Amino acid sequence: MLHQNYSTIMKSFNLVFLLLAAALIGLTACSKEELFDFLKNGPDERGQAGMVFTTTNATEGNEVVAYERGGDGKIEEAGRYYTGGTGTGAGLGSQNAVVWDKSKKLLFVVNAGSHDISVFSTKGKAIKLVDKVGSEGEMPISLTYHGKYLYVLNAGGSGNIAGFHISSSGKLTYIPDSKQYLSNQGQAEAPGPAQIEFTPDGLWLVVTEKPTNQILLYQVGNDGKAQVPVINASAGETPFGFFFTKMGTLVVSEAFGGAENASVLSTYKIHSDGTISVISDQVPTHQTAACWVVITKNQKYVYTTNTGSGSISSFYLEADGSVELLESIAGFDGPDTSPIDMALSHHSKFLYALNSGDGSISVYEVKTDGSLEDVETVGGLPMRAVGMAAQ
Repeated sequence: MLHQNYSTIMKSFNLVFLLLAAALIGLTACSKEELFDFLKNGPDERGQAGMVFTTTNATEGNEVVAYERGGDGKIEEAGRYYTGGTGTGAGLGSQNAVVWDKSKKLLFVVNAGSHDISVFSTKGKAIKLVDKVGSEGEMPISLTYHGKYLYVLNAGGSGNIAGFHISSSGKLTYIPDSKQYLSNQGQAEAPGPAQIEFTPDGLWLVVTEKPTNQILLYQVGNDGKAQVPVINASAGETPFGFFFTKMGTLVVSEAFGGAENASVLSTYKIHSDGTISVISDQVPTHQTAACWVVITKNQKYVYTTNTGSGSISSFYLEADGSVELLESIAGFDGPDTSPIDMALSHHSKFLYALNSGDGSISVYEVKTDGSLEDVETVGGLPMRAVGMAAQ
């Protein structure tokens, strides 16, 4: 009996070994970095399909525009879906107008014109509107989620943030007393906020304010309620889009008011009291109006879209949270394209940039050294389109 069990175990082990070997044979032409990523994360998107999403932001009725993504990164429009709300017909100057929750297969969308939030179920290729609720403020421009909580950043009126509970079906319920003001304490016009995002541990919400050069941190309780903000000065002027590393380093684009070739990227450490300290201080892009930020899944590379230059800059991200510029112009969408929102496919094999200047999406393949290779550019969107999310 013991001999038979041992034989069975060895046969199972050999089968697993052979399957792994077969998979690795397909990677023999890859670099060591690609092989390491395969062993760590599984296969990338080559040969695997996915979806890419944006919105029309139309005043006559906002729509989600869905694209099917092929294994080669190329996209083809698959349909347009009414959100039940309206857009503003103009750029929002924000990051995270569209976010996709992988675990729940839900797509969250702002309707900045009608002051509400739409939720879509995205199981497979079936996209269905499941809820629409008021944003508890005016002109929602940015969204973030963590676990069962969703928060929205409202940029109209005096501005505020507000929290919602997410049900298993995607229904949103406002969390009483979760609403908090921005740095103006609700006493004046909203101070130009750009983005809201949970820290990776879900303990804090971060908001950037462009004209005040401030970064706000709101502590979030176990009940999902945000507290009054801790207000920090940014290293550079006009803090805009940002992203977190898995270890919690805050990576922020600072656009310096759109001054020519003056944009920078700064990184920060967040402390337990809601204060921040600088890690990398104003690393220049040598480009104009760096506004949107994404980080690859392997935590190696950071990209910013430079709206004023029509370009994308790349940075190398160190383990300590510091960054160094790789290429000032890693990707060039065109002189009048005005790239804004970006999204990376799930394993960061492909980068998608929304061009507000001509209503197109530029597609790049992310190489193992962080460089970008042109794949295609797809048009057909209104120039008012905002938000970008990808599977």
